[in-house]
Amino acid sequence: MTIKITKQDALDYHALPHPGKIAIALSTPAETQRDLSLAYSPGVADPVLEIHKDPELAYQYTIKGNLVAVISNGTAILGLGNLGALASKPVMEGKCLLFKRFANIDSIDIEVTTEDVDEFVSTVANIACSFGGINLEDIKSPECFEIERRLIEACDIPVFHDDQHGTAIVTTAGVLNAVKIQHKKLDDAHIVCMGAGASAISCMRLLIQCGANPQNIAMIDSRGVIYEGRDNIGQYKQEFAIPTALRTLEDACKDADIFIGLSGQSGGFTPKMLASMAPNPSIFACSNPSPEMSPEDAHAVRKDLIIATGRSDYPNQVNNVLGFPFIFRGALDVHASCINEEMKLAAVHALKELARQPVGDDVLARCNEDRLTFGPEYIIPKPFDPRLLSTVAGAVARAATDSLVARRPCPDHYD
Repeated sequence: MTIKITKQDALDYHALPHPGKIAIALSTPAETQRDLSLAYSPGVADPVLEIHKDPELAYQYTIKGNLVAVISNGTAILGLGNLGALASKPVMEGKCLLFKRFANIDSIDIEVTTEDVDEFVSTVANIACSFGGINLEDIKSPECFEIERRLIEACDIPVFHDDQHGTAIVTTAGVLNAVKIQHKKLDDAHIVCMGAGASAISCMRLLIQCGANPQNIAMIDSRGVIYEGRDNIGQYKQEFAIPTALRTLEDACKDADIFIGLSGQSGGFTPKMLASMAPNPSIFACSNPSPEMSPEDAHAVRKDLIIATGRSDYPNQVNNVLGFPFIFRGALDVHASCINEEMKLAAVHALKELARQPVGDDVLARCNEDRLTFGPEYIIPKPFDPRLLSTVAGAVARAATDSLVARRPCPDHYD
């Protein structure tokens, strides 16, 4: 299904009927003098004093427990680059829309006008107590790693850089299903990763946690394969330096089982490279809006492949909306202090298993599909599958409880 929109369509959507995509709504009555006395002075003093005595009561008397801040400095906006904090606002508002639509989480976008890591961390840490979680977005690498690490240390609420972990979680779930369908084993698979930024590094880390052999991963940056002994490799790329004679993307693709494109650059993965891969390869061409190779071009080269992209008009869309709303929903529901590795892995396996289940008629109708069955063209759930909320959020909430980062019991509806 191809969805065509024009520039004017996009501008009108953001401008009409009111500017922007989100608004603030009242959740309590405000119609009488008594209502106002309860909402503000003098009634508001009572919850203030209770929270002063016990900060945990902020979850009971304020919106904190269902409020996420979506924060960016605009240094890596989608595939558009460093366009500044204000230009990132439509994207951050869009993230807020997705939080509300898919997980009924209230969120507010905050754009921070600094590229200085210390200043950014200080700004966010100083406002963190207002929120139940922080979703970092569109912050360039390598600063994003340091920013997230320091905020996790400074805050007692979940801090999650979705460009890193959301992409990694959804991609890893798809890879696990693809290798199953292709009758391969992840620990034996040779993986080529085109890209060495935040999402690429996080994705490879997560695949290793799921069983991939680090020595079988060839990570490629703009200078070629990252290998032991190569000069000028930063600390995060160094983690993936392997002893190998491979030097180019073309070298790495020969006899590889899995190609993962997370470079943000369209093209670059050629028909010759695809043809040289091992039988039954899996291709994740995730660059948007133009993937490293289109499904049409890939299928013209060989028929034994599985291909996923970041686009909604092709099968197997790697879409972060399958992850972050439900990951935060599960974390918020147990008042988690962080989103740890156990919670991320729980989300991976929940997504993986959901794609293997029968798909209901309501999902088919929303996706304009006649049939969706686990196989080469359906390895990742669709965003409109209502089971995502209970399946992924429930898995995350249980993992938070089991790993002792939850501050309240897992809700009964997740049992």
